[in-house]
Amino acid sequence: MNTESIIAHDLLSIQAVFLRPDEPFTWASGIKSPIYCDNRLTLSDVQVREDVENGLAELIRTCYHDAEILMGTSTAGIAHAAITATKLNLPMGYVRSGAKDHGRGNQIEGRLEKGQKVVVVEDLISTAGSCLEVVDVLREAGAEVLGIVSIFTYNMRKAADRLAAAQVTNHSLCNLDALIDVAVQENYIRPEDKERLLRFRDNPQDESWMRKQ
Repeated sequence: MNTESIIAHDLLSIQAVFLRPDEPFTWASGIKSPIYCDNRLTLSDVQVREDVENGLAELIRTCYHDAEILMGTSTAGIAHAAITATKLNLPMGYVRSGAKDHGRGNQIEGRLEKGQKVVVVEDLISTAGSCLEVVDVLREAGAEVLGIVSIFTYNMRKAADRLAAAQVTNHSLCNLDALIDVAVQENYIRPEDKERLLRFRDNPQDESWMRKQ
């Protein structure tokens, strides 16, 4: 199996990803979704964690070979940034969702020098809003952001458009398309559910995907 298929199998096997097209989840935004993802569970399974961190390290070696420091997103990306940085013998830090209201008021934790080449480590990309906020903070601090690595992306058009507008590349270990294929092969969903899930990916606001054809 290739890396996408391995990670898809891993995420499904530990229930880090649930596919439930007949009983949709409701996201905080109110969107009805056939998928729910909790990549924090990857930290609790030794083999899956090893697959994920080795995969992230290889992405960085291949796509961002001149990276000088990794920065995790708060909070889900922090542990992955730390483990991957250890594998690559690189320094790491993380970016808070907002500046602290005490102490030195830091938003960036860890030592970051102006001009350093940074890779952002994220667990999940849906619309890319939160990870691009991290990119903005790092750029304002004078860092050169090479790009993002992530465990999983929904492959949504909105995310692709936002990343392109911000001139940021993202490389994910797995994506919704690859995961759907594995889910069908391993009988997590029915073959006829594939098209519904892809319609959700293309337009999450359009709830017509919930109707069976």
